[in-house]
Amino acid sequence: MGLEGIAELPLHDGHVPPWLANIMKRLAHAILRVMVEEFGPDEVVERFSNPLWFQAFNNVIGMDWDSSGSTTVTTGILKIVTWSNPDLGVLVLGGKGLRARQVPQEVPRAIKLLDIDTDPEKLIRVSRLVAKIDSVMLQDKYTLYHHTLFLSSSGRWCIVQQGMNPEARLARRYHWLDRVNSFYDDPHNSVAGVKHDVVLNMVSRESRGARKTLLELVNERPERVIADYSIVYNALKKQDSLLKYLGGETGVVLKDLGHKTILYTPLPLPSDLLRKLKLIYTHRPKNLDELLLIRGVVNDKVVRALALISDLIYNEPPSTKDPVDTPYDPFKYAYAIGGKDGVPYPVDRRVAEEVIYTLEEIIDRAKMGDKDKLRALKALSKIRFRIIGRRLY
Repeated sequence: MGLEGIAELPLHDGHVPPWLANIMKRLAHAILRVMVEEFGPDEVVERFSNPLWFQAFNNVIGMDWDSSGSTTVTTGILKIVTWSNPDLGVLVLGGKGLRARQVPQEVPRAIKLLDIDTDPEKLIRVSRLVAKIDSVMLQDKYTLYHHTLFLSSSGRWCIVQQGMNPEARLARRYHWLDRVNSFYDDPHNSVAGVKHDVVLNMVSRESRGARKTLLELVNERPERVIADYSIVYNALKKQDSLLKYLGGETGVVLKDLGHKTILYTPLPLPSDLLRKLKLIYTHRPKNLDELLLIRGVVNDKVVRALALISDLIYNEPPSTKDPVDTPYDPFKYAYAIGGKDGVPYPVDRRVAEEVIYTLEEIIDRAKMGDKDKLRALKALSKIRFRIIGRRLY
């Protein structure tokens, strides 16, 4: 599916009132039932890896069309619905804040409930690795605070994460799908948000050389790496004109080195970096997976420092391209029952109830072997509506 346009997710405060949460749960359950009946659990998981479909689903169940809550509330609703109805063949794990850290404990339970023949440690490793990549290898000024794993009864998975930038009051959503060929060569199924001019993108194909150098550096004797880093660090300190950049990131020319690069700040002190490198050196990581999964050692500052050495000393610059792939705005789906914040109009309880009853009737009849209405619903989805005010024609 081609992706066009821009998805902007401003940070929203507030909460979902209980009556609306109940409507959302019933609608989500009914829609999932229809989807599982029509497409199967695997297809459901894959759909949520697409930000356009994710946002449309969010809009249909009544959540704000443009809010960061479209991720946290929708996945929270889906988690309640799927764990209450495991026969759907889909489970949602994790969530916002501390719930994101529950994935390792939830994976074994989910595998047992879905009767999947797989090693739980593999899924736990994937969950940890994806979280680490979007917080350390991709540095875009968005701090992760939400992590959910969608899992089907055949073992298919997708991961939906969200980061926030409090200064810009924006959120960004990262979508992963298990069809990823590499966790380090443009691995995202999609990234939804506002595109920025400069980021530190160590998971771009353009960063292959920088990643190779980074792995070689952490396997060098730490004192040798620090000698190189000190050259760069001291050169930066001598550039009085750079002081105004200490709070941000920008392209600069380092006269002492005759090299144009991107300055990512703040950089760690050589003594702090040496301590980290010594801990990493004891593990001797053979690949990036092993490096990133060393607990409590590899953070954003370490990667920034090594990326700077790779660029200035070894001439292997990392990519600075933002991976946001500009999905279109699926606002039209907000006209289904309205939105929590009253955009495009307040949630219409009567319409929402009618939709729920209709979907539930279709599901019940499909279970009894009558799939005519299910086929009619599928045909209806192909009709193009034009929106006039609050009504669809």
